[in-house]
Amino acid sequence: MSTDVSLKMLAKSLGGTVLVKLRNGRAIRGQLRGYDQHMNLVLEGAEEVRGENNSVKLGLIVVRGDNIVMISPSQLREEVSGT
Repeated sequence: MSTDVSLKMLAKSLGGTVLVKLRNGRAIRGQLRGYDQHMNLVLEGAEEVRGENNSVKLGLIVVRGDNIVMISPSQLREEVSGT
């Protein structure tokens, strides 16, 4: 997937919940508050998902883009067309 398409997907996910899988096997879920061209993410209300009903609250965090394997949005916002 090209970086252009990835950044568009992130733009549509802003304000929504995303699940981020990291290189070390961990999974983090939180509300996407911001990102940059390197895919560094700012997640609010983040929690490390350790199992079906097991998680550890992390709060507001920054995830470095080079540690990310996958980003899964829970729901994409629809683009609002102009005139």
